[in-house]
Amino acid sequence: MKPGFIYIITNKYQTVVCTGVTSNLPRRIINHKENKYPNSFSARYNVNILVYYEQFQSIGDAVTREKQIKAGSREFKNNLVGSVNPAWKDLFEDIKDIMTE
Repeated sequence: MKPGFIYIITNKYQTVVCTGVTSNLPRRIINHKENKYPNSFSARYNVNILVYYEQFQSIGDAVTREKQIKAGSREFKNNLVGSVNPAWKDLFEDIKDIMTE
């Protein structure tokens, strides 16, 4: 069974947030940081700072959680991030070795 992650990323001004789901969080965040998909929402708005994530045993559980978060207001997302990362610091260094390929 593939693990799953949900994540919230923002830009340096914290004016935009983006919620996503992936089976490999470090690789996905690197893709955002390197603007691998230049026409994507995250590339257009320079959204590449990981500020929140959750890990799940299955990708299906992560997709369900992502839908809950996306349905929430911006205030809900701000409070979610603030509950575990009040400074909104980039968490990439904390997760870059979370998986071995």
